[in-house]
Amino acid sequence: MQEQKIKKMISLLSKGQGKTMLGSIGEKKNAFKVLISTVLSARTKDSTTIPIAQKLFRKYKNPEDFLKAPLKQLEKEIYGIGFYRVKASRLKQLCKILIEKYHGIVPQTMEQLLELPGVGRKTANCVLVYAFRKPAIPVDVHVHRISNRLGLVKTEKPEETEMRLMEIVPRKYWIDVNELLVRHGQTICLPQSPFCSRCPVFDLCDRNGVTRSR
Repeated sequence: MQEQKIKKMISLLSKGQGKTMLGSIGEKKNAFKVLISTVLSARTKDSTTIPIAQKLFRKYKNPEDFLKAPLKQLEKEIYGIGFYRVKASRLKQLCKILIEKYHGIVPQTMEQLLELPGVGRKTANCVLVYAFRKPAIPVDVHVHRISNRLGLVKTEKPEETEMRLMEIVPRKYWIDVNELLVRHGQTICLPQSPFCSRCPVFDLCDRNGVTRSR
């Protein structure tokens, strides 16, 4: 029953969806840009991250460019992004490892990605999905919130949500979960006052029976 519910949700959410930031970047199959963008986006809204990342990539094309940039200059160029000083330092460390250990190429395994500064499971999974189209389920605040709101899981932490979703979502759909739920969370299933009256999966949601809002 749960699997059928998941299949129907994915089908409904796939209709008329736009692209997330990573969805747009991933279309160009540039693993380095996906990695850097995901690190920058941690605890920062896409609306803030996107223009800064676009400007950054016009100047810095590869790990060597980032490594050559003075730290203070890099901090200035990503100012506005949450924890910009920490992230600037991590980007330089990350790029140094990419050059020294991977010849400037982004690695394609979870284990290798997790060794990079500033890369946790969510970021590593994003790289696997959006850059390499490998089955994984990146869980950010949107995926965690919506998975619980829809009644797919009952978890308290994103790590728990990832593990549970991997158990109940058929593997062939893993690469779709983040893109669909993040976009849904950004446009309709908002943290406060979600647009339930416009939700394509409301009939399958645990909120069904509650007064429709907005």
